[in-house]
Amino acid sequence: MARISGIDLPRDKRVEIGLTYLYGIGLVTSQKILAATGVNPDTRVKDLSDEDIAKLRAHIEENYQIEGDLRRLEAMNIKRLGDIGTYRGRRHRQGLPVRGQRTKTNARTRRGRRVAIAGKKKAPKK
Repeated sequence: MARISGIDLPRDKRVEIGLTYLYGIGLVTSQKILAATGVNPDTRVKDLSDEDIAKLRAHIEENYQIEGDLRRLEAMNIKRLGDIGTYRGRRHRQGLPVRGQRTKTNARTRRGRRVAIAGKKKAPKK
């Protein structure tokens, strides 16, 4: 079983895809890691040798910030924005879009689903 940075990689997927299960590693980064370590991207995770796993683990740990460290860094950056009182920090705190998107419509991902106001009377039918 391939375990990198506390995460078990899915056994039946190709290594190229399996590495993307680590927070902070996408497909392009995964391809760069495999090229640098010389591991064939078409091999399945279950078919990796122990030395291949060790090479991948060593390369990732020395060259990339992933998982908990990356999450902590992002949280600290957002906290710093809020502490110095920037516009972006306020938007993060309020749970609104940060990068200038419109909020009158769309923005459901950040704002959440809206529910109707309870007890509001409907207009009588004519």
